[in-house]
Amino acid sequence: MNQRDVIIACDFSSAAATFEFLDRFTGRKPFVKIGMELYYAEGPSIVREIKARGHKIFLDLKLHDIPNTVKKAMAVLSHLDVDMCNLHAAGTIDMMRAALEGLTRPDGTRPLLIAVTQLTSTSEERMRRELLIDASINDTITHYASNAREAGLDGVVCSPLEAGMVKEACGKQFITVTPGVRFADGEVGDQVRVTTPARAREIGTDYIVVGRPITQAADPVAAYERCLKDFIG
Repeated sequence: MNQRDVIIACDFSSAAATFEFLDRFTGRKPFVKIGMELYYAEGPSIVREIKARGHKIFLDLKLHDIPNTVKKAMAVLSHLDVDMCNLHAAGTIDMMRAALEGLTRPDGTRPLLIAVTQLTSTSEERMRRELLIDASINDTITHYASNAREAGLDGVVCSPLEAGMVKEACGKQFITVTPGVRFADGEVGDQVRVTTPARAREIGTDYIVVGRPITQAADPVAAYERCLKDFIG
């Protein structure tokens, strides 16, 4: 069975703000997500600096382009010592296979590679009206996950609400990484398909990605420890 963990979304605009936040964690070094905002602001150096501090890293850049472009981009990212990275499943099986090929180093090692199914800010109504996808959101996510598995990827990003059906369709060892996690007494924000850390554990997801409930908390370390307790036990 995959090991559960809490990933903190370090959605900051600068290295200074990021390190000010991470300096609070004097004990356990949390698994962190570096997204577009921070990576585009600071470049690859921010990945190396955070890794040197002892953190596991999920590099969340959501690549989506023609297969050859994604393959070359992943080959560049393979030189960074990240633990997980991702792309959009909507880019097709061929694109995902090309990404996997590019990400794999000459010695055969690589980070975990996962595919985004549907963003947690996307509702079924918006998916139908704006994206012209007539299948239900559950069927779409399950199909995208199956495509990712066929392409050889390790798992997918989905909301906690879909993690169970993804596991059922793709197997228990197929990793689910789930944003859209909020405390029961917290604000939902711009997320649509959300649940709590405790409920995510019950559903059976492997990793939860938590941003503002931790990063904007009065005591981020306490909020992180609360997530760990609720999700891992």
